[in-house]
Amino acid sequence: MTLIARLRIILNDVDPQPVRHIEVPLKIRLDRLHEVIQAAMGWTDTHLYEFRAGDTGWGEPDPDGFYDGPMPAKKTTLEKVLEDTGARTIQYVYDFGDDWDHSIRIERVGEATPGVIYPRLLKATGACPPEDVGGAWGYEEFLEALADPDHEQHEDMVHWSGGDFDAEDAGIDRIVERFNQLAKKWAPRPRKPKAPEGTT
Repeated sequence: MTLIARLRIILNDVDPQPVRHIEVPLKIRLDRLHEVIQAAMGWTDTHLYEFRAGDTGWGEPDPDGFYDGPMPAKKTTLEKVLEDTGARTIQYVYDFGDDWDHSIRIERVGEATPGVIYPRLLKATGACPPEDVGGAWGYEEFLEALADPDHEQHEDMVHWSGGDFDAEDAGIDRIVERFNQLAKKWAPRPRKPKAPEGTT
């Protein structure tokens, strides 16, 4: 029996607030949950990240071992974190420069629905800010400049963002497409049948 966790992911300190309701296997490794959150929010996975629950962090350990960084995300699962910490909300921080702070609320755990492919998007509202916009404060300034044709930064921001940024558009089709790519990437590979003995 595969257990599925229903999660609500909120990007804090941002207005309009991006919210994602998703379902993932409870036994998902945290490095894979990171990939799911990147796909759900619309980030480009070009910065470091860390999950935090209680006083423990999981992410990419420092390859040089210079400092005591987070524990390796690929060596634990969502289920283990919930068991070990008793947390119902986990913090996820992406890009330590812009400091995007997400709250992941575990809404419920139940059995997988037969025939459904996970991760699954249930609902999405609000656009993800552009990468490297300068955090929540920079995003607020970016939206102001975009909305006001007389703003001194207006043309620069239109050009920088590609000219069609909509803060209300969650980009649902793109999220579903990215989820499908992840599901395909993680699908168990069929085992090759062994060649009968004596054949070359």
